[in-house]
Amino acid sequence: MPLALLALAIGAFGIGTTEFVIMGLLPQVGADLGVSVPTAGFLVTGYALGVVVGAPIMTVVSTKVSRKNMLMLLMGLFILGNLISAVAPVFAVMLLGRVVASLAHGVFFGIGSLVAAELVAPEKKAGAISMMFTGLTVANVVGVPLGTFVGQSAGWRATFLIVAALGVLGLAGVAKLVPDVPKPEGVRLRHEAAAFRRPQVLLAMAMTVLGFGGVFAAITYIAPMMTEVGGFAESSVTWIMVVFGLGMVTGNLVGGRFADRRLMPLLYTALTGLALVLLLFTFVASVKAAAVVAFFLIGALGFATVPPLQKRVLDHAHGAPTLASAANIGAFNLGNALSAWLGGLVISAQLGYTAPNAVGAVLAAAALVLAFVSHRLELRPARPGTTGTASVPVTASASTPSPSAPSAPSSPAPQEAVRS
Repeated sequence: MPLALLALAIGAFGIGTTEFVIMGLLPQVGADLGVSVPTAGFLVTGYALGVVVGAPIMTVVSTKVSRKNMLMLLMGLFILGNLISAVAPVFAVMLLGRVVASLAHGVFFGIGSLVAAELVAPEKKAGAISMMFTGLTVANVVGVPLGTFVGQSAGWRATFLIVAALGVLGLAGVAKLVPDVPKPEGVRLRHEAAAFRRPQVLLAMAMTVLGFGGVFAAITYIAPMMTEVGGFAESSVTWIMVVFGLGMVTGNLVGGRFADRRLMPLLYTALTGLALVLLLFTFVASVKAAAVVAFFLIGALGFATVPPLQKRVLDHAHGAPTLASAANIGAFNLGNALSAWLGGLVISAQLGYTAPNAVGAVLAAAALVLAFVSHRLELRPARPGTTGTASVPVTASASTPSPSAPSAPSSPAPQEAVRS
């Protein structure tokens, strides 16, 4: 495999780490900056909303420059955002840093997947894309727990300085190893936006928001929940994050394996299981063994929905998948923002640190209802003179990315960028 893939994987590792590591450090950040834990939760919300807003904006910008230069620009924003966070004197500046870093998120994975696919022979494209996304997977198993440990031991500012250093390493790798190619010709933004007029695309995105919102309702406040309710030592949060990361990896692999053959049954099973686990977790969070098992299952069941939901959006985008795929990544992060906000509300209402789990259960159940509605609409016979709702097959694989990364192309067809 080309060394350029290593540079892309390092960038993916850093981006994945900075997104999730804040969840294990909310109490420390809040105490240092003089805000409550629910208010500190806006650091999760702000990052997620930055991805939602930044993805389409940066996609348009990417049509003006070469892919290599765009990747370097994105890593520069990532470095700047983490440096701002590391030295932030007040909460508002910390929030600004999180938003700046988030602007690199969605488009880095989108462009990175295209570059990875072009670096190898057609029959090796999926493996190349998978290698880049390995950085994201490893971030959730290694980077986030280690970042949490460093933050608890040496202070949370040290964590963000280290993440910024990873960005510098990724930037240097892109500059040195990634070949420079002319900016691609592409389709017009108006053509891509037409996908959003299709009900099935909108339903799939709504399922993404609600289903993944259920996951982050629990995981956003993992640190205070486990220390204040579960009775764990602060240092144990690191290992709980490892368990959650392993659940993510397991769920993503299972989802990728079955998304082609049993898409809707997989969605039904995962969303039902997620709603039940979150509901039960509301009552058993004080039992240490149950809490650890619950966090693994939340990660596994939540991330098992990623490949089928990404595939469903692409299936129904009908030849205009670029912006739809990027928007679905925004939908994942919109779910993060929604659940972090709702979780903060119920905690502020003195309902306790386990109350966000109940919120998550409601969100996951709502996603399950939408899954049934979507499937019923899909099975409804097409009226004469319409195209119906039949989907266009899109191949999914076990390398389907996590919510932090847009779905990569699965065939050697020409890759098109959006042009405004």
